[in-house]
Amino acid sequence: MSEPKTKIVATGVGRRKSATASVRLISGTGSITVNGLDASKFFPGVAAKVKYDQPFHLLSLSKYDASVKVAGGGNIGQLDATVLGIARALVKLKPEHKTPLRTAGLLTRDPRERQRRMVGTGGKARRQKQSPKR
Repeated sequence: MSEPKTKIVATGVGRRKSATASVRLISGTGSITVNGLDASKFFPGVAAKVKYDQPFHLLSLSKYDASVKVAGGGNIGQLDATVLGIARALVKLKPEHKTPLRTAGLLTRDPRERQRRMVGTGGKARRQKQSPKR
């Protein structure tokens, strides 16, 4: 006996710093799964919950499950990439969702990246060599 295939409704990709999140929206009850774990376990804390629930809360949607695969970067970068991926998938689902998500700032990719290491700075991007005292 095989399981019934889940119907993927929309997909979206979100990036932030070096983190990349692939999001699949599936018809369901509103649960979010990140790398096989519940989102509240993967991103602990109240502030993180508010952030990843924001696109659904803004549009008053709870009929879609989000399945997220995220890799690279750190916690905050992965969280921001997840939110962007969810927002992009919701826009693919219905183009009229674009305006409220755009005004809330959820469709803007944060372009800030890690600054590269400079030569002669002792392994850091902005550190300077110590100047002589006399």
